[in-house]
Amino acid sequence: MRIRHVVTGAIAVALASITLSAVPASAAETDFYTPPSTIAGQPGDVIKAESSSFYLDPLKALKADARVQRLMYVSTSARGSKSAVTGTMITPRSPWVGKGERPLVSYAVGTQGMADRCAPSRQLAAGSEYEGLFIKGLLLRGYAVVVTDYEGLGTPGTHAYVNRIALGRNVLDAARAATRLETDRVSKTAPVFIAGYSEGGNASAGALEQHRSYAPDVNVKAGYAGAVPADLTKVAPNLDGSLYAAFLLYSVKALDASYPELGIPSLLNPAGNAALAKADGTCLLDGLPAFAFKTSAPLTADGSPVTAFLSRPDIAAVLESLRLGKGTPDVPVLVAHTTLDDVVPFAQGRDFARSWCRNGAKVSFQPSLAPTHVGGAVSSFPKAFAFFEARVAGLPATSSCGLF
Repeated sequence: MRIRHVVTGAIAVALASITLSAVPASAAETDFYTPPSTIAGQPGDVIKAESSSFYLDPLKALKADARVQRLMYVSTSARGSKSAVTGTMITPRSPWVGKGERPLVSYAVGTQGMADRCAPSRQLAAGSEYEGLFIKGLLLRGYAVVVTDYEGLGTPGTHAYVNRIALGRNVLDAARAATRLETDRVSKTAPVFIAGYSEGGNASAGALEQHRSYAPDVNVKAGYAGAVPADLTKVAPNLDGSLYAAFLLYSVKALDASYPELGIPSLLNPAGNAALAKADGTCLLDGLPAFAFKTSAPLTADGSPVTAFLSRPDIAAVLESLRLGKGTPDVPVLVAHTTLDDVVPFAQGRDFARSWCRNGAKVSFQPSLAPTHVGGAVSSFPKAFAFFEARVAGLPATSSCGLF
């Protein structure tokens, strides 16, 4: 019953976000999300920053007791080019009273949608970010939090949806940016935690796998990745024709934008390309009903489902490059997943965690019986809080490798 109430509340907040996110942005706000014509500097360099807000409700009655900045920083795309990414830096007003320096959590949100109006920095300011309560929980524990908007979400271009390379770099560069701000700057020696669920789990895991090679200067101490869509070839069939069919369209649109040489539009018929264009303009809760339970076969040129194309050699090679589990986190990690997940199959999440174990990572795998993908998020957040609190306290991390 308690989970039902939480899920109902989450849906209510999300529905409110549709209304709010449809409000046109002001000219000043639009200007902030416009990057310079030439992106200079190194990954993590701050391009610009300004004061912002973080509300917990759409009526803006509950304002987080924190200092908030919206920022734009330099990151790197999956193909290696420089990109401008926006995000939000949130610092508790109360002094840190815990052990050592105040930790920084580089937080990766779950699916927001594809339209620029869905960007977390916009949603946090509007009081419509459905992960706001979890972020608030981190602030209550005294942690500073930086939330990336991800490549192409808020800024020009297509959002790099569940691209573990680009999103992982966005998460790491957000942590770098937090140490380079003019105000509320985080110390370079402060412990950094990486966290995310669902698409955020993909981004979090991508950051943890790339930490040593891409951002060894970031002082990552631990990570949490929940309901990780690690292998897109195993997640896609679960989405086709489901309530979450929009997520499949988001994935296809993002794949085409990052890897145009695959010629994905030629595999679709006019209705399919129109569906991709429509999906690219939606946020979570207007995208879900727009495509709920729709199958992909009527959208392709030859009448095959989109999943039939995943084995084509060039597409398969790209998807293999995006598969998580081949790298090795160099810090203790918590991986959480519910066996009743209706979006990201539990088996592929478990197999992904096992891959990390085989590679030598210290993994605490914590399954649950929470109903649905949303219920899995609700049940995993307290585990993430406890996991990070134990690291702050200096307690040794335990591994469950070999036990699942």
